[in-house]
Amino acid sequence: MRDTARDVERKQIEILRRMGPEGRLHAAIELSRTSRKLLLEGVQRRHPDYDERQLRLETIRLTLPKELFHTAYPEAGEKLP
Repeated sequence: MRDTARDVERKQIEILRRMGPEGRLHAAIELSRTSRKLLLEGVQRRHPDYDERQLRLETIRLTLPKELFHTAYPEAGEKLP
């Protein structure tokens, strides 16, 4: 099942092509920033008692595979419930 009509998808592709590589990169960076901001806001709402470090670790934990997170941040087990 498609969530975007074919004519709309074609228009999106046309717009992206006109943006050029630099424009597409800028759009991707902004989308990434917005996604990270929304993720952090969600973590803050779910855990209002977390300090800055706990918020950062939880946000990172949600973006990495479990094994990689625990390898990169072995101390996180002590910081997050």
